[in-house]
Amino acid sequence: MADVMSFKDDCLFCKIMRGDIPSDKVYADSFCYAFRDINPQAPTHVLIVPRAHIPSMNEVRWDNDDLVAHVFSAIPKIARQEGVDERGYRVVCNCGADAGQTVQHLHFHLLAGTDMGEKLI
Repeated sequence: MADVMSFKDDCLFCKIMRGDIPSDKVYADSFCYAFRDINPQAPTHVLIVPRAHIPSMNEVRWDNDDLVAHVFSAIPKIARQEGVDERGYRVVCNCGADAGQTVQHLHFHLLAGTDMGEKLI
């Protein structure tokens, strides 16, 4: 497994996971941390972040892909916990500025609680 808890000093999400910045935590384990987005785009908007600083999807490699796989195993648990697993939810990962990635730490958005239909978020 990737070097878990390898945080970067100037990363917003690393600061949140270290406890330097408060967050509304909804889930945490040894490999990922999930918290409510401060600017929600849906009634349920949770960010799921690996506990190692991986700047973006472009940096997923053989030595950290197991950590990313673990994040994906946590997502349905979080959806169940939030009560959105039955009706449905969307998982989004933005990679790079043109895609809307504003924090340079790999993270996934779990969005739910409304009929998103063809709406892009």
